[in-house]
Amino acid sequence: QVQLVESGGGLVQAGGSLRLSCAASGRTFSNNAMGWFRQAPGKEREFVAVVDWSGDRRYYADSVKGRFTISRDNAKNTVSLQMNSLKPEDTAVYYCSAGLSVPLLLTVNGDYWGQGTQVTVSS
Repeated sequence: QVQLVESGGGLVQAGGSLRLSCAASGRTFSNNAMGWFRQAPGKEREFVAVVDWSGDRRYYADSVKGRFTISRDNAKNTVSLQMNSLKPEDTAVYYCSAGLSVPLLLTVNGDYWGQGTQVTVSS
């Protein structure tokens, strides 16, 4: 059974940092693009950051550029999101996803999804 399990969410004050991790099991995703997405209450799920299969190409939403960093470890079948200088508007449930290609993930069309981890940033 293929699973993506996120961890690392929590409550943090504005300006703080969190590191999210996503562990994949059931198959390897070393040939897949992977990414992070988020969904705030009453809003649609949106793209946050995507990395290609090699880890060399990274894409970020404008709202998180310069603050968030995505990385992956294909040997461990994991993808992480380092979030710095957090703002209250970053509050959301964050999801990890794996997809066939970067373009598909950029349009929130992943093939596999985790169940999400809550990130709450207080002002």
